[in-house]
Amino acid sequence: MAATPEAKVKAKIKKILEAHHVYYAMPVGSMFGKAGVPDFLCCVNERFLAIEAKANGGKPTALQQKNLRDIDRAGGYAIVVDENSLGYLESMIRALRGL
Repeated sequence: MAATPEAKVKAKIKKILEAHHVYYAMPVGSMFGKAGVPDFLCCVNERFLAIEAKANGGKPTALQQKNLRDIDRAGGYAIVVDENSLGYLESMIRALRGL
């Protein structure tokens, strides 16, 4: 079974996070979880970073956007990453590390 375009983006995000030794978890959606939670929940230099993965210029749903805004309001960092913004993710990690 071929990987979906979004699965390919998630695999690239994982490689970046692992290369930079970033702790991350990927919450699994279920009836016991919260809907709209970003794909990756990370800790970078004591800072919370949430990543919503999209492919082909996809946009977050309204519920995903609400969760991203809520994370920003709570003092965390929340970004959307697609195949064209992987470099931005690396820049964000370096900035959070103060490099």
